[in-house]
Amino acid sequence: MALKGKLGGEVEIQSSAAKFFNVFIAQLHELQNITDVVHHTKLHQGDWHGVGSHSVKHWTFTLGILIYYIYINLPSIYIYIVLCGKVVNCKEHIDEIDHGNKTMLFNVFDGVVSEKYKMLKAKLKVVGKSEGAIAKWTWKFEKVHEAIPPPQDYMDYIIKLTKDVDAKLLKA
Repeated sequence: MALKGKLGGEVEIQSSAAKFFNVFIAQLHELQNITDVVHHTKLHQGDWHGVGSHSVKHWTFTLGILIYYIYINLPSIYIYIVLCGKVVNCKEHIDEIDHGNKTMLFNVFDGVVSEKYKMLKAKLKVVGKSEGAIAKWTWKFEKVHEAIPPPQDYMDYIIKLTKDVDAKLLKA
């Protein structure tokens, strides 16, 4: 089993590519007010939207299993989401932003990340469609040792976050 790898996922979103991407380049500090998987964010050094290792953010979030319950009592349908995860901490800085291609590269480190990965980077690419967009996430990683699984829990976290941001944008 390889120590290095990539894990990818896509989420169709209803909001426009520009509005969705703008949340990550101009409103990153608001994620704790948009989704229940982010508990707290704070600026460790630099500024919120700076590019490079001088702009570091500290994140507290839920990492783990998301359980969805669907209750159908026509004409209503109820969806309950239960977070059965672990509250963890890490730091992050933005390595790169490409406004033209709506692409960002995040470097995630410290805290629980350092226990499993020598390197963990998330790439967001938002592709517009005639209606809505697609948020493409890729996690590039290097594990500390072979027994560590790929970062599927981080992918699950970021997919939930993506859906929550999209829902918030649709209500605005």
